[in-house]
Formats: sequence, C-alpha cells, structure tokens
Amino acid sequence: MSGLVLVPTLTFAGVTTFERALRNRVEDVRLPGRINRIRQDRLGGNCQRGLPGDDRWQAGRPMEEDQPLSEPARRAARAYGAAADHYSLAALGFWDRFGGATVARLPLAAGDRVLDLCCGAGASAIPAARAVGPAGHVLGIDVAEPLLELARARAAREGLANIEFRYSDATCTGLPGGGFDAVVCVFGVFFAPDMPAFAAEMWRLVRPGGVLAITTWGPGLFEPANSCFWEAVGQAEPTLVRAFNPWDEITAPAALASLFPHAAEPAIVTAPGQHHLDRPDSFWDIVLGSGYRATIDALSRDQRDQVRQRLLGQLRSRNITTVRTDVIFGTAKRPE
Repeated sequence: MSGLVLVPTLTFAGVTTFERALRNRVEDVRLPGRINRIRQDRLGGNCQRGLPGDDRWQAGRPMEEDQPLSEPARRAARAYGAAADHYSLAALGFWDRFGGATVARLPLAAGDRVLDLCCGAGASAIPAARAVGPAGHVLGIDVAEPLLELARARAAREGLANIEFRYSDATCTGLPGGGFDAVVCVFGVFFAPDMPAFAAEMWRLVRPGGVLAITTWGPGLFEPANSCFWEAVGQAEPTLVRAFNPWDEITAPAALASLFPHAAEPAIVTAPGQHHLDRPDSFWDIVLGSGYRATIDALSRDQRDQVRQRLLGQLRSRNITTVRTDVIFGTAKRPE
C-alpha cells in the first residue's frame, strides 16, 4: 500500500482494530480431516512435506489431525466465505470473465493436469476442466469452503467429473513437485504474506515444459466507486479505511513479473477494462461479493447501514454505472 495513512493499517503479520473486530465475530477456521497433512506456523504458513512416496500426500487421502490455517489464510477465508452469498449475482460477473480469460491464454491440451490455487467458486477451474476434457484432471484449492461448495455445485450441473475442489491453504499444499501441466492463480497471490515465496511454491508444482499463470488486478480497481466506498467507510469508522485491501499491493506489470522465479521468462500482458452495472445500486452487490466484505463485516450494524446509505447516495448522485477493472496477466513456461 502507498500514500500517507494516519491510522493503523492491517498488515499480514500484525493485529489491528480491524482484525480484533473480525475475531470477535468469527471462530478460527481449521482444515477438515479429509485434507493432506499440513504443518504450519502461526503466521507464515510454513509447512513440512511428507517423504516421497508417502501416500498420505496424495489427493483425497485423509490426514490424521486437523491443522489450523495460517493467519493470512484465516482472513481470506472469513472475507470470501462471507462473500460467497453474492458471488453468483450479475454484478459479480467479472470473476468468471477474468478466470476464463486466464485459462484461454494457456496451451492446455486434452489429458492435462491443472492446479488452480485460490480457486474460489471455480471461475478458472471450470473452464480449465472443459479444456482438458474427460482424460484430464483439475484440482482447485481454496480456504473459503462456501466458495468451494458453489464450485462443486457448478461442476455437478455441468457434468464435469474431471474436477475436484479441496479445502486447503494454497500457499502450503504439500503436493508433490512437478505434478501439473499448468498451475493457475487468479486474484489470489496478493493474499500471501510472502508473495515471491508463494510464486516459487507454484513454480515447484509445475512440471518441466508446463506453464504457470498468475493474474492480478491493475491499478484503480473499481474506480470511481472504490473511492466513494472508502470515503463512506471513513465517515463511519476511520480505522478501517483501506485496512484490508491486499489487492492493491501488486498492481504494476513489473511487480507481477518480479514474482516469477529467475528461471522463468514471464510474458506480462496488461488489459485495461471496464465493468458495467445495470444501476448504481448494483455496486453494493460487489461490496458484499468481494474483498470489501471483510471491511463491512468488521462494522457494527448501524455503521454498515451508514456506509451503505452514504455510498449509494454518492453513486446515485453521480450516476456511476461503470467501474474500472484493469487486469494484468502473467504466464511463464518452465524449461524442459
């Protein structure tokens, strides 16, 4: 984050008013027993992998005990688990649009194996499953179980039997190295406390000759409505202004390129864009169906009502029905 900030902001390693408010509302999230064994420290998300050939590390095998998620993963799980109730609304159509656009840039072939990290409701995993066909396989991983439920339901409706969605910390899957023809992460890398380390872990999972794809937002996401939102939040609770907006941490092509390992030669493509709303009030659906939800859920009921009224008042008075959605696509092929 940049710029002068006069109040404490949330850092992935620290605790502020924002985090305390969320902790008062939501219990700790733990990995269910059906997931591979993961050992993590409290904040860093470090893990220890099983020995090669240990079948406990294979997909679908149970682990012996539940393990807590890292702190950054818990924050993401809370925010996007709550946002799941709005993910399918028309105003949130950008999730599918950019998930599909990321997959369309990959040289996927029938029979390929794809790993989608921070897969959400399947915006990129579903089109990947279509692309690799019945002989291929897609594994989607996310910490927001409500989003995974949406993804599983969608795959079932489409009759896709070649896709699996698993609840786990994407930064520490414990999966064997070099096991995937493509590893994808759309709008998820910025949730990691150490983005280069997360990108290196993704690279480890790509087979020689395979491809890594990381997609992030560009600058000015959802402007001009974004500024109206934070202004309304500031009037209700100043300590929450931009206290949770990790998507703004990496919005430049050079910054995305720097995440790829030195062995990679990433192709970086910027795609300026706009997202159209049927009416100004529809931006509230985006608020409740995106990372903004973390801020809303940290407010009291009265404060939430104040934010909504002030925000919609501004949007209506300016008749804002178009918001900025610039995207940066990064891809790199792992040397043979």
